[in-house]
Amino acid sequence: MLKIRIKEAIVKRISEYAEEFGIEVYAVGGYVRDVLLNRKRKDIDFTVVGDSIAFAKFVGEKLKRSAIIFERFRTAMLPYRGYQLEFVGTRKEEYLPNSRKPIVSIGTIEDDLKRRDFTINALAVSLLEEKFGEIIDLFNGLDDLENKILRTPLDPYTTYSDDPLRMMRAARFSAQLEFHLHQSSLDAITQMADRIKIISQERITDEFFKILSANKPSIGLLILKKTGLLKYIFPELDNLSGVEIIEEGGKQYKHKDVFLHSLKVLDNVALVSDKLWLRFAALTHDIGKYKTKRITPNGWTFHGHEEFGAKIMSNIFRRMKFPLDNLEYVQRLIRLHQRPMQLVDEVVTDSAIRRLAFQAGDALEDLFILCKADITTKNPYLEAQYLNNYDIVAQKVLEVQVKDKLREFQSPVRGEEIMKICNLPPSKPVGIIKGKIEDAILDGIIPNEYDAALKYFLENKDKWLSEIGKEEFSKIRY
Repeated sequence: MLKIRIKEAIVKRISEYAEEFGIEVYAVGGYVRDVLLNRKRKDIDFTVVGDSIAFAKFVGEKLKRSAIIFERFRTAMLPYRGYQLEFVGTRKEEYLPNSRKPIVSIGTIEDDLKRRDFTINALAVSLLEEKFGEIIDLFNGLDDLENKILRTPLDPYTTYSDDPLRMMRAARFSAQLEFHLHQSSLDAITQMADRIKIISQERITDEFFKILSANKPSIGLLILKKTGLLKYIFPELDNLSGVEIIEEGGKQYKHKDVFLHSLKVLDNVALVSDKLWLRFAALTHDIGKYKTKRITPNGWTFHGHEEFGAKIMSNIFRRMKFPLDNLEYVQRLIRLHQRPMQLVDEVVTDSAIRRLAFQAGDALEDLFILCKADITTKNPYLEAQYLNNYDIVAQKVLEVQVKDKLREFQSPVRGEEIMKICNLPPSKPVGIIKGKIEDAILDGIIPNEYDAALKYFLENKDKWLSEIGKEEFSKIRY
């Protein structure tokens, strides 16, 4: 019988407590998988043949910790020195066709392993004193680990139909472990992709973020696309897929697959940054292209795709239940992702550099990471040239941002002062005047200093008020 060496002292202690309590306990699932793969692990799952709640309370007393009890699910959680210990009674599950909630009953260790999602997660290790470290492998999970294959222990149609979130988990584990998803799973998920609709958005989003956090996220996203899941969970991204060819006037016009390009940019960012929302911005930086593509005598154009992409982010965030405090950051990166390239290609003015620094703000360094990742040419000479040009522009922008104090920049003359001097209530004209002062600073007409800004405002306020016009003032209610 194959045994594994368990390094965590807490697992040995749980074995001793089980012996003292007189109960059969196994370490199971992801913990066993990660021990065998030599991956870091902080969550340790224990399956208890018997009263899991009573045993968890006993362990808690021994460790001088309080267990968090979920009586209904026969489950208990116990945080201990950086580990999250979970105790669950052996069980078997039965699912109704249109429900994610299983009918749970007491089962054997075999029943418990049978209900797992993948063979590599259906491994158990005995904690009985005389069998400590012995592996229970009912579904050839060890072979699948060795061959880097992700396979379901039961018929995949049963596994995915019982809990459709497992379809997302298949993509997630493929990306995290860089394992090959077995063809039987690909076929089953493709057949029943629409069942993902019965899963709550919060759980789908959680799995989506875990895919984005993998070392190579494109592996999981390609599975979502290939199986048809993507059109249900992220239709705007799904719309980017495909190479469109149009023949017009005897000419053939072809543009690259924007979805595959976006995956490449995402993987490039993932090589250098763990920031989740920078990765998301990389994935969606061209998301507006599906709506803005046009064919011209000079080929395909996507004018305005940056602005459209930033605009639709608000709806995407709300539908996918993303935290809204990250919305403005993502919108800013999408809106600005082509601006540095324009500074490379054109004569660079101080004003243009100053405006980019102002608009990027604290996201400036992330913007340049995204821009460099967006270079996906296969020509090494062009790639080196683009990267060098970006480095030059990035240095100039950073220097201007520091010199002109443009981080979190606002007009030195604030709205309250403008209202007092011009005898205006809070209104659109106040914002227009404030914007004119900011424009003067960004254009280098005046320095970013209060005295200079106030002088400029007093010299020009009458002219500006006249330019704003009667129409805007007629809307103001005093």
